[in-house]
Amino acid sequence: MLGGGAAGFFGAIACAEANPSLQVVLLEKTGKLLSKVRISGGGRCNVTHACESAAQLVAHYPRGSKQLKSAFQQFGVAETIAWFAKRGVALKMEADGRMFPSTDSSETIARALEEAARQAGVRIITNVSVDEIQPLPTGSFSLKLSGSGATKLNQTLQVSRLLIATGGNPKSANYDWLRALGHTIAEPVPSLFTFNVPNSPLSELMGVSVPQARVVLAGEKLQYEGPLLVTHWGVSGPAVLKLSAWGARRLSELGYVGTALINWIPTFTEETLRPWLQQFRQENGRKTVAANPQFGLPQRLWRNLTEQAGIGPELRWSDVPAKAQNRLLELLLRSPLAVRGKTTYKEEFVTCGGVSLAEIDLKTMQSRRVPGLYFAGEVLDIDGITGGFNFQAAWTTGYLAGRAMAESSAVTV
Repeated sequence: MLGGGAAGFFGAIACAEANPSLQVVLLEKTGKLLSKVRISGGGRCNVTHACESAAQLVAHYPRGSKQLKSAFQQFGVAETIAWFAKRGVALKMEADGRMFPSTDSSETIARALEEAARQAGVRIITNVSVDEIQPLPTGSFSLKLSGSGATKLNQTLQVSRLLIATGGNPKSANYDWLRALGHTIAEPVPSLFTFNVPNSPLSELMGVSVPQARVVLAGEKLQYEGPLLVTHWGVSGPAVLKLSAWGARRLSELGYVGTALINWIPTFTEETLRPWLQQFRQENGRKTVAANPQFGLPQRLWRNLTEQAGIGPELRWSDVPAKAQNRLLELLLRSPLAVRGKTTYKEEFVTCGGVSLAEIDLKTMQSRRVPGLYFAGEVLDIDGITGGFNFQAAWTTGYLAGRAMAESSAVTV
C-alpha cells in the first residue's frame, strides 16, 4: 500500500483482515502517518456525514457522484459507523449531519486506525519513497525504493498487488508517474478554498458569521447556500467552501477573479423584501435604523450594511431617503465582493482531479489498464464538499480495494 493516509490505512487493514495469511506492507513517503486525519475538523476529525442512502450520499460529490453510488452501496455511512464502533470508537452526529468521534478528538480516530493495523499484522514503514514502479509479465510489480526507510526493505521490492493511495496533489507533473503506468489524469485544480477579498467593505467585521447566506458568482451558474464567516482576508464558511468545490474548474479558468454576490437573507427575494421594508418603516418610523438590526443579522454586520447604504447612525426609518433604502435592499440581497484569489481552508487541501474513474473498476477499485494495480482516496478524480464526504470516499474506496486485493495469496503491498 502506498500512502499512510486514511485510504491507505483502510485498504491495508481491510486486506490484512480479509486474508491474515498475506504479508501486507504500508509505505509512507514522509515521517508522518494519518496527517490529514489528525488536523481535519479543527483537530476533531469529521469522519463522515449522516446520509441514509447511497443516493443521498453521492449528491455531495462534485466529481465522482455517479460512479460512487455502487461503491457506497457496498460500504457506506452505516458500515463506516459500524467499523469504528467495532473498534471501540463511537461517533456522534451534529445538527448539520456531520459526524465526529464522541471524544471530539482526531487522535481517537488516528489511534483506532493504527491499532487496527497493528492487530491485523500490517507492517508500516515511513520515510520511504517509491521511485519507480515496473509492471512485470507475471502480473506482479517491481518497486524501486529510496529514503531512510528503504533500508528496512530491499532497494528493489517485488509485490503481487499494489494499492496507490497517495492523495491529491495540485501539480499536474506530480502525476507523471501514474501517466507512465498508462493512466489518464484529469488535470488537478484546488477544491474547498476560501475567497480572498483584498479591498473588502467587510474587512472590519472579522469573525462575524451568519447561519444562512447565499453566495452567487456573478455571471456564472454557481451558487451555494449555508453558513458564512467573514475573515480578515475575505469570506469563508460552508457556503463559500461548497461553492468553491462545485465551481473548482470554472474558478480555476477564471483565475480566481470575479464578483461574489452575498444574499444575507436568502429567505427573501426583492419582490418580498421591498413590501416588508415599506411596512416595517411605517410601523417603526421613530426607530433609528443602524441601532436596530433586523432579520437576525449580527449588530456589526447590520451597522456596516447601513453605513454602506449611506444611512447615518442617528437616522430614523421615517427619514431614510428612498435612494438609501433601495441601496440597503440591494446590499441585503446582493452585497458585491471583489474576489481576487483564494486561500486553502486551514490545512485541509482537497484536489479536484486525479486518476480518471473511467479507467477504474469501482466495485474493486482495480485499474482497467493495469491488472493488479488498485487506487483509493483522493489520488482518484473524486472529491466531496466539506462535511465528512472526502473521508467517506477514502474509507469506501480503501475498504473495497483492500478486500479485493485479499484474494491474492502472495506478498501484497
